[in-house]
Amino acid sequence: MFEHFDTPNELFTFRLGTLLSAEHDSLSMLEDLERVVDGDDLKQLFHHHADETRQQIANVEECFRLLGMPPDDSPSPTTRGLAKEADTLIRKSHPTLVDEVAVAGALATEHYEIATYTTLIDMAQAQGHTEVVRLLQANLSQEEATCDKLAAVERQLVGA
Repeated sequence: MFEHFDTPNELFTFRLGTLLSAEHDSLSMLEDLERVVDGDDLKQLFHHHADETRQQIANVEECFRLLGMPPDDSPSPTTRGLAKEADTLIRKSHPTLVDEVAVAGALATEHYEIATYTTLIDMAQAQGHTEVVRLLQANLSQEEATCDKLAAVERQLVGA
């Protein structure tokens, strides 16, 4: 969409597009993780967050609509890399380690998404996009709650 950013709004729009891609990547990853993990509670956690992620995608698309722009899904190399890393580690892991590896992969993605939402909320506030802030904040709250749940599961799995 942009070869060079000249305004804060161009940068914001591009970052919002990479976030949209990140959420699509996350959804795909969550669906994959749900299939490979063993524990029913963990399967349910991934399934529930996949449902939330579908709503988060709709919220980000609504942000574009509020800004009067078509949704842009600029690639998110970070989330693609995190998903690839999780997939590689899962394939190389003994079956008894798969749940632990899957949770760590999901947790890494959540941390990235939280950082991205935080930055975009600050940018949207600075530009006076009140409704966009509200939608992004709703997504951030879900991401933080999921991150807390995943961290608790991870501590349990590693015996911390």
